[in-house]
Amino acid sequence: MDRIAPTLLAAAVVTAGLCLVAGPARAADPWVTYEGGDGPGKGKHVVFLAGDDEYRSEELQPQFAKIAAVRHGFKATVLFAINKETGEIDPATLDNMPGLHLLDKADMMVVFLRFRQLPDGQMKHIIDFTNSGKPMMGLRTSTHAFNYKKSDSPYAKHSFRSKDPKGGWGRWVLGETWAGHFGAHKRESTRGLIVKGQESHPIVRGCDDIWGPSDVYGITTLEGECTPLILGQVLTGMDPKDGPNTKKEPVPVAWAKAFKGETGNTSRVFNTTMGHAHDFKSEGFRRLCINAIYWGLGMEGRIPEKANVDLVGEYDPAPIGMKGHKKGLKPDGYRLK
Repeated sequence: MDRIAPTLLAAAVVTAGLCLVAGPARAADPWVTYEGGDGPGKGKHVVFLAGDDEYRSEELQPQFAKIAAVRHGFKATVLFAINKETGEIDPATLDNMPGLHLLDKADMMVVFLRFRQLPDGQMKHIIDFTNSGKPMMGLRTSTHAFNYKKSDSPYAKHSFRSKDPKGGWGRWVLGETWAGHFGAHKRESTRGLIVKGQESHPIVRGCDDIWGPSDVYGITTLEGECTPLILGQVLTGMDPKDGPNTKKEPVPVAWAKAFKGETGNTSRVFNTTMGHAHDFKSEGFRRLCINAIYWGLGMEGRIPEKANVDLVGEYDPAPIGMKGHKKGLKPDGYRLK
């Protein structure tokens, strides 16, 4: 026994050492990152924010990020509204979006938010990025991304109904705030038409068929140096073959903007009021969004005649509607298999 004991002791020490090295399993980050790789976007990091409780941004943004990463080489990270108790994706959680610190070193921000009231520590990263001179993109409800019901936060001025002269984050940065539905919600869909004279703009390259079940949002006037690129023609129904509602003139649903922040830096901004998750089944709409990433980053010279925007994996988003998100999902569920 005396001669065997040292061997057993040594084995026990090695085993203990392995346990110490391995340690407890590290909890998954409450966001998802697609590393990208070879492709024009290699070396560029795009951060996507998903936080609305109607149009299924929590499903559209991961698919958008996968296409950017897998088809074009961008590193793409998606941040979600996270339930603080369960760690699950919960668009109804208005005040928690972990991972916003990743914006500090990101190259571009893609926003799909609605009525968020983030704590100051999280919101600071968004506003710092807003003033950085780096490019931004807004989708659908991002014109009314924030709604601070309490006025004691220094960021309350970014609420969509802000009395601030800038008009809140959506109007100040993207060019418009919430101005109501123009098309009939869930009854009239959108046909995207390239604005005459903008056919050669790099963002619309290859976008010869844009349609989506989203209704056209109304607009007032676009704030700042905005260039309308796509007009939304209201269709009489929810089928792409439906005819136009001739009583409703087409209005801008996508535009480019030169935005100057509070620090004097100028950013390229692209905004579209389309963005219903099922709009993303339209190849033309996906291409519009991918092209806008290239343009935002000053890479318009690398936009192909028809960018590859094939879907990555399954994409079957839940129907739109409040509290209609798929339950029980954590960010890890959107990782590439």
